[in-house]
Amino acid sequence: MFPAPPSVMTSPKGSRAQKLKLPTLTRKGTLEVPSPTEKDWSKDDEEDWVFKGPDQEQDSLPQPYRMINKLVNFLFDHSWEIIEERDASRKAELSRIQPTIYPPLLESKLNKTPNCMAISQDYVFIGGTKGFSIYNLYNAKRIYVWEKLKVDVTYIWATDLGSEILIASVDEMGIIRLFYFYKDGLYLIKAINEVDDTSKQTTCIKMEISEGGDFAAFLLQGAGDIWLDVYKLPKESWLKEVEHPQLTINPKKKVRQLQLNTLDPVTADNLEMDINISFRGDVKLSLPVYIMKIKPPKPVAGTTFKSPLEVFAKIEDCCGLGSGQNHFIKDSQWERQAAIFNATFRKYLDGEWEEELLSMATFHFLLPSCIIAMPVEVKSPPGVACVIGVHWTGSHNFFLYSLNRTLKDKVDPEGVWPCAAPIAVSQLSCCCSYLVLACEDGVLTLWDLAKGLSLGVIALPERCFCQSIHFLKYFLVHKGQNMYPEGPVKSQMKCVVLCTDASLQLVAATGTQRPTLSVLVERPVKHLDEAICAVAPVQALPGMVLIFSSNGSVHLMDVAKPQIVCAFAPPRSYHLAVPWKPVFVVSLHHPCFLLRGDHPDEIGSASQAEDIPNSIFYFNFEAYPLLEQISRNCTIPQANVLDDTTFPQVLPLEERCENFFQKRFRKLVKNKVKEQEYWTRLRRYSSLLQRENLNK
Repeated sequence: MFPAPPSVMTSPKGSRAQKLKLPTLTRKGTLEVPSPTEKDWSKDDEEDWVFKGPDQEQDSLPQPYRMINKLVNFLFDHSWEIIEERDASRKAELSRIQPTIYPPLLESKLNKTPNCMAISQDYVFIGGTKGFSIYNLYNAKRIYVWEKLKVDVTYIWATDLGSEILIASVDEMGIIRLFYFYKDGLYLIKAINEVDDTSKQTTCIKMEISEGGDFAAFLLQGAGDIWLDVYKLPKESWLKEVEHPQLTINPKKKVRQLQLNTLDPVTADNLEMDINISFRGDVKLSLPVYIMKIKPPKPVAGTTFKSPLEVFAKIEDCCGLGSGQNHFIKDSQWERQAAIFNATFRKYLDGEWEEELLSMATFHFLLPSCIIAMPVEVKSPPGVACVIGVHWTGSHNFFLYSLNRTLKDKVDPEGVWPCAAPIAVSQLSCCCSYLVLACEDGVLTLWDLAKGLSLGVIALPERCFCQSIHFLKYFLVHKGQNMYPEGPVKSQMKCVVLCTDASLQLVAATGTQRPTLSVLVERPVKHLDEAICAVAPVQALPGMVLIFSSNGSVHLMDVAKPQIVCAFAPPRSYHLAVPWKPVFVVSLHHPCFLLRGDHPDEIGSASQAEDIPNSIFYFNFEAYPLLEQISRNCTIPQANVLDDTTFPQVLPLEERCENFFQKRFRKLVKNKVKEQEYWTRLRRYSSLLQRENLNK
């Protein structure tokens, strides 16, 4: 307790003085200076005055007690504001309509932490400690375990090749390995960037496999440099080699092969396996064929040309056209412009400069189309990628490189798509028909690669920038329900854009019409824990996306309404260990998704990471009453689309023209019939008038 201030300390003399104090009348409100004229004086009412006793008067406290009093009052006021805000938010939370929360259908308990997951056909591939495991998608039972590494697997991909599966895994050292999974055999194809000399080891940062598994590209980093390696995958040879294996063992690597390819011992888990899968390390498969090495574009510098004619002669073959490398700007002009820029913005440029990071690349395999210029002699099979599109960090250009080349050919881009601002994000649809380029200024460029036309350009809201793009399979709203058209859809695209401010936008484009932008989820202002950190489209449910929030919640949203349909959550004893980076996978061909859950009591015990109880939870959309009907009745017949006048945009151009002419013809015939009826009635009326006149 603080001692009483001197002015309020009691004393006999002071007490006698207080007894002599008389009551006072104090006026309510603030005092005002009266006007000089008496007529403007306000009439005092008795209600304007309040009786105040002498004990109620407060003496001004001296310092430091006055400061302490202000601090205490401020703390009380601030605490009360926090209490009122929390109470209001609690009442608002209770008043909100809570969605139905569905539990998982199955649970697969793991004794080791899963780092990544992938789904292909009826199998689940889970990367974890020293390798990866293969599980059955339907009963969550483990089928096989491959643990031959000294480090953990951090990323895993699985590509369906028909009856076979191509598996790619990346470990903590950045080494990428390709596996071939066929029937009951698992084959190691090659460790792409593994070397004996650790000082020359490179790290894989990104990878991409083309649709169908014909090509693969790996972004590698090493020795302060970064580049892109592109390979052709001989998948036809692999199928022949596994059906008719030829056992060949290199005697120089006999000890190492036996060490890596030793089969797993029989354990209790192995006894529960549905099928027997063996690792066939003795079978050698054909290695991927190295095609080209793509390096980041050189920074634009002064010209080496002596005349403009040399510049035009250089770009006659269209190689590098639009990349900015071929120009007639001298070094002195660059230096002069840099000096002017530094002098103008000196106050913004002063200070410590951050270390310049290596340029990263984003790349996509593109199918043949009329928008991609290719040599006449080059003929690519339908459905097989022919071009790889690449853009680098901070670059305005989207480079196109032909895949029909050999290692001896010079690596020059066959085409360049320049943009007005540096490209930040790009995304290719699953069908490889649509491409979206998002620039750093928030502008999106939409391309229809199949038709060879631009679907338009649209800008995100102000101060809103693209973080990720997710394509939706095109759907229609028929009688209040989202449905997929049964027939093919051309030049129709919808995608969901997750912005850096955690807002969610829906972009839709239809043919040559202007693309539209609508807000699905606004930027969180009060409830920051509800910020969206990941989005995943659900192919089994039309117009539905999974939304993962930073508070660990998982919601299913209908983008057509838009509204939350339901929520998914693991049992209460589990939750997401890293909610802002959840470990999950959504199947493209099955109505399900998998989610990793961790036991909350064990999170943070890094010393016993291998003993932490982890589980993979299996959610099946068809097992929940609210989603069962949507999943099973999600296709609208082509006949209903033709009859409904609200869906003309989904039809091919020929059918749309035919329907237009048929409707026009019916309208003309109908009008002709009405015209004939009109003249017939008019004649009858005139004849009746004539008869009446004659009778008169």
